[in-house]
Parts: sequence; C-alpha cells; structure tokens
Amino acid sequence: MLTVLSNRTYRRLFTAQVIALTGTGLATVALGLLAYDLAGPDAGAVLGTAFAIKMVAYVGIGPLAATLAARLPRKTLLVGLDLVRAAVAACLPWVDQIWQVYLLIFLLQAASAAFTPTFQATIPDVLTEERDYTRALSLSRLAYDLETLLSPLLAAAVLLVVGHDSLFLGTAAGFAASALLVLAAALPTSRGTAVSGRSFAATTRGIRVYLGTPRLRGLLAAHLAVAAAGAMVLVNTVAYVRDLLGRGETAVAVALAAYGLGSLTAALALPRILDRHPDRPVVLRASVSLAVLLFLAAPATAFLGDLRWPALLVLWTALGAAGSLVLTPGGRLLRRSAHRPDLPAVFAADFALSHACWLLCYPLAGRLATTTSTTTALLVLGVIATAATAVAIRLWPAHDPEVVEHEHHGLGTDHDHVHGAVLVDGRHRHAHHFRIDGLHTRWPA
Repeated sequence: MLTVLSNRTYRRLFTAQVIALTGTGLATVALGLLAYDLAGPDAGAVLGTAFAIKMVAYVGIGPLAATLAARLPRKTLLVGLDLVRAAVAACLPWVDQIWQVYLLIFLLQAASAAFTPTFQATIPDVLTEERDYTRALSLSRLAYDLETLLSPLLAAAVLLVVGHDSLFLGTAAGFAASALLVLAAALPTSRGTAVSGRSFAATTRGIRVYLGTPRLRGLLAAHLAVAAAGAMVLVNTVAYVRDLLGRGETAVAVALAAYGLGSLTAALALPRILDRHPDRPVVLRASVSLAVLLFLAAPATAFLGDLRWPALLVLWTALGAAGSLVLTPGGRLLRRSAHRPDLPAVFAADFALSHACWLLCYPLAGRLATTTSTTTALLVLGVIATAATAVAIRLWPAHDPEVVEHEHHGLGTDHDHVHGAVLVDGRHRHAHHFRIDGLHTRWPA
C-alpha cells in the first residue's frame, strides 16, 4: 500500500491531508470544551446545532465545488480554501457568544465542503493507474481512521500543558501547513471545462451524472446504510456507555476507538480484497453486514447483562469494518463513471448526497434513543439499513460493464462521435466506455 507514496506529488498531498485531519481532530475536542464554557449543561444542544450546521454546509455547498473548480486553477482553489479554514480556526479562541460559534463553524465547514471533493478529484489525475489509485483510497481511509483514534489522545496531551483555546491554534497551523504542501505539489492541470457554462447547469451537472449512472445510484443507497449504522455509533455511544452501562469517559473513548479500529483494519485489507473481487460484491455484502449487525446489536443491548460491554466492542468493531468496506471503493466507482473533466463535479455530488444521508440519520438516531430506547433505535436503523441495501442491490446491476453497446438518434453521419458506428434502422449503434455526458443523457436499457 505504501508504494504509492513514492510519487512525490501524491506524497505531499497525502501529508497535507494527514496534517489537516489532525488539526480537525483537535478542533473537535476544543469545540466541545468551548461549548461547555459558553453553555454549561446545555453544551450538548450547542454541539448538536453545530453538527447540524456542518451537515447543512456540506449538503448545500458541496455541489458548488464543481463550479469553483471549473473557474479557478485547482492549486489556487485548494490553497485558498485551506487559508480560509486556517483564518476561521484562528478566530475561534476569541468568541464569547454562541451565535459566533455557529457562524464560524458554518464558514469553516463551507470551506471544507468545497475543499474536500476538489481534493478527492485531484488524486485520480495524480495516480492514473487503477492499482495505485485503489491503494491511495485505502491510505485515505486509513488517515481518517487514525485521526479518529489519535487526535483525542494528542488533544489530551496538549491540554496537560495549555488551555483548550490553544487547540484551535493547532488547527489553524494544520490548515496552514496543508496549504504550503499543496502549494509545493506539482498538480496536473485541468483536462477540460465540462462544468463551465451557466451557473445552475454547472452546479447540478455532477448530480445529474451521479443520479443517471446505475452503479452510483446503488452506491448512494449503500451510503444510507453506512449512515444508519454510523449515526447509531457516533450519536448514542456516549449515553449508552455512561448511563446504561455505568462506565466512565475512558470507556466511551474505548468504544469509539473500537469502531475506528474496525474501519482501519478493513482499510488495510481492502487493496488485496479489491485485487481479487469486483467492487459490487464487496460493497453490497458489506452493506448487508451493516443491517445484520444492527439487528444483532438490538438484543445484545437488551438481554446480555454483564456481557453487554464486550458485545458492544465486538459489534462496534464489526460495524466500523463493514462501513469502511462500503465507503473506500466509492472513489473507484466515481472514477469509472465520469469523464476526467467531470470528476470534480461528480465527487462534489457524492460528497453532498452522502452527507444528506447522514443529515437524515443523525437526528433520527438521537431522537429514537432519547424518546424510546437504544434497542428501538437499533431496530429502526436496522430496518433503514436493510431497505437501503435492498435498493442498492436493485439499482446496481449485477452485469455492470464499462463498455456498453448503445444507439444514437439524431446525430448526423458526419458527426465525429459516430464515426465507425453501424447504422441500424436509422440509428447509429456502437460500443465504448459509457458515461453520462452531453451526448449520452440516459443509461441504455
């Protein structure tokens, strides 16, 4: 897996990602402490609102990344967004009102919503071989998982020496370092301006390509299954471990670490798995596993007594692994499904649509556990994951070749695209790598 780091450009981009993620992890800890300073016992409500603002920014701003990527040089855009994030993080230690927290969080996450899909769409241009790109996806997943595990430990060490305000300064420094590394990287130039044109069409192009491609519609349904399971873990672990199991803060960290460890382990194994198996069975079997694990967790939380704690660790580890097996191959599917000029728009669409799934599941998971029980929440989210998996299986064809035979009606015989095509009943018939674009607006039946 580490062989892709021999590529100097990718090595700098990956290092930038790791440093920025570390800064983000520090900010997550600091934000919780800041919320407690400002709101005391109501800190949970403040954090919940901030979390919702984050998701709204991701869903609303994400599709605009394609428009920005079409109008600005890629390096200029990425460096500029990193500097915006650094400036906002540097302002957070000085706030003394809750509304200021909400405003700055929106600005920070809006910049991230534009940065992340643009950054993701850059990697396929740097690593053009499928094998290398697969390993880069696993490394990226590994970076996210290590951030989940290590950032809280780093924050705890820093807090032994300085106050939590300094964590925000560490976040700002991380984004500034990321900007320098991106600036030093030799990024390939854009290969076209497929998303240029009128603003609305440019903004929605990625979503139209995404929703017009059967395998990506299936991927979106699988995203919903991941969100159902992940929301249960991230929203309800604290209350379940502290209130129902009667364990301390350390146990909460251990439970969340188990989830991250499962995801990390799957990310390490994925390159070998994807070398031997196609994406569809890997993603769909993992999606099935998410639903099954949620249903298994429901009786485990209700009837196992003293065994609930070790059962939780095992189930959370398995949920983390299954979620990683769904999410990590997604970049390969996006790369297969769009022309290079369209990749920023399609990555932005995936970013927005997948986070819409989380925006649905986060409040649902919290409300169900609060108003009913953890067991009920697990069962309801298990039903959602099951339905999402069934939809994914239905939408993603088992026979999913890249080269598809299809027909064109209305193109003149002198049109370059139908050169060499066979004329059948007045329609030009040919086969090639099929992707939704201006000449191919619908997937062949």
